[in-house]
Parts: sequence; C-alpha cells; structure tokens
Amino acid sequence: MEQTIHYGDGLLFLGSCFADEVGGICRGLGFDALVNPFGVLYNPASIAQSVERLNSGMPFSHDEVIRVGEGQYCTFSHNTAFWRPSEEALLEYVNLSLGTAQEHFVMAKWVIVSLGTSWVFRNKGNGQVVSNCHKLPADQFERHFLSVEQSSEYLSGIVHRHPEKQFIFTVSPLRHLKDGLHENQLSKAALLLAVDQVCKRFGNAHYFPAYEILLDELRDYRFYKEDMVHPTEQAVQYIWERFTDFAVDPKEKPAMQAAAELRKMLKHKPLFPESETYKRFEEQKQKKIIELKRDFPSVCLDNF
Repeated sequence: MEQTIHYGDGLLFLGSCFADEVGGICRGLGFDALVNPFGVLYNPASIAQSVERLNSGMPFSHDEVIRVGEGQYCTFSHNTAFWRPSEEALLEYVNLSLGTAQEHFVMAKWVIVSLGTSWVFRNKGNGQVVSNCHKLPADQFERHFLSVEQSSEYLSGIVHRHPEKQFIFTVSPLRHLKDGLHENQLSKAALLLAVDQVCKRFGNAHYFPAYEILLDELRDYRFYKEDMVHPTEQAVQYIWERFTDFAVDPKEKPAMQAAAELRKMLKHKPLFPESETYKRFEEQKQKKIIELKRDFPSVCLDNF
C-alpha cells in the first residue's frame, strides 16, 4: 500500500471476531482504535448498514427496540452484549455508544473490515437484514445468500461515499460450521470475489489475506483452539505480525515496542506489593510512562 498506518491515525475495526482480535491488539499497543461499536458483525449488509448509521449519527428510537429475552431488550443492529433490562436503559446505552462511535468515525482515517459470511437473515416483518437474531424464533426470519454482486454493491457503497478514508478488507478465516462445510466454502468464496471487485474498483480499498494466511501458510490444526474453529493466540499473533508488515509504517516499530513493554509492566500483578522490589518496579514503571509520553506523544495510553 502507498499509505500506511501511523500512531495518531484514527482506526475503526468492524466485523467478525477477527476484527475484535486484531483491533484489541491495536488498542493494547496504544493506537487510537475503536472496535465493533455495535458488537460483532458478520455479513456485508450489516456492516454497510452500521457504517451508514455511524455516518448519519441518527439516534436509535423506541420503534427499533425489540424484546429479546425475559425482561431483556435490544435492537437488530446490535449483538447480545447490548441487552438491557428496559427500553429506556437500552436506548440510553446504545445512543451514548453511538455518539462516541460517530465522533471517532468522522475523524478516522482507516476502516478495517473483517467479513465472516455471505449468509444473512432478513426480518420477515420488514425485509431488513438483521445483524443478530437474538435467539428469537426462526420463523421470524428468512435465510438468504448474498451473491458476489450484492456483497460487492454493499461494500462499494461505503467506500465510494467515504473517499477520504482508507479501507482494509479481510475475510475471516473462522469457519461457519453451522452453515455446513460446503456452504461455508461458497460463502467465503463469494466474499473473496466481492472484495476483489471492490479493491480493483477503488484506490482507497485494500485487501489483507488473513484467510489465506491461516488456511494456507499455517494450515495445521495445532494453530486452532479445541473447537477446531477459532485460531490460537499463537496464530493470531502471527497474523497480527503479518498485518503490521502490510499496513503499519515501519517507522512506528520503536513506539510499538515501547508500548508493548509498558503494557506488560502495567499487567504485572505483584506477589508482595509491600516489598522493596515491587517499589523499585513501580518507580521503573512510572519512569517508562514518562519516557513514552515524551518520546511517542501520539500513543494513546488510555487504551492500555
């Protein structure tokens, strides 16, 4: 890529669990990153809807609230982590989150999108694609496969409407086994073809091959957790290193190393907090914070 990520650039991660993983590492190293403000998203339609919501900033209303469990409420735009015990509590929470996310989106230079599946669920009541079914009865939804052209149209729309931003697309290597093995392969293939069309069409759209790295480079089940679906920490770290080589300016490596060292110190839990050894450790930690602020002022310490 001609342009690369720097500390101080606003980053927005949207999409599957892979976005959570890589976005979380970015935040842990002090990048100005916001990760999945609506919760985990999987398909191009839901991601496009979320981007447009961030762009408009239109608050969520009572008309969008649904009862999702016994005494719980949410919207079809959010995942289950947003469940709240009343409509009022839900709207207060999601609109506060939306306001913060919209501010970040406006100033963000980079939008990193991790696509999980081409399969979507439409609400039979209004035909809208939902981001999450919230365990509601299956007869309320219609399952639909987005064609290459449909996915390309959704993704092209957000890239075209935001030429001031750089988009990095990736296809999540996590298999959606509930779809079936063959259906999962068709789903991933359609996403790959759609993203390829978008990246060929727009100069501010780029592709990072996370799917190929895990399946073709690592391609061994020792890089998967016990569920044989999610990658291990070792695999995530490997993909993260490849992502930094691909997207992050090499000049930022000293800042990343300093941030990683400080984060490790901050996570340290002492066995003997009253000891002289720990007091010296605390002094070194405060010294490290001062040095990092001085040498790398664009690092967001609040994200540690």
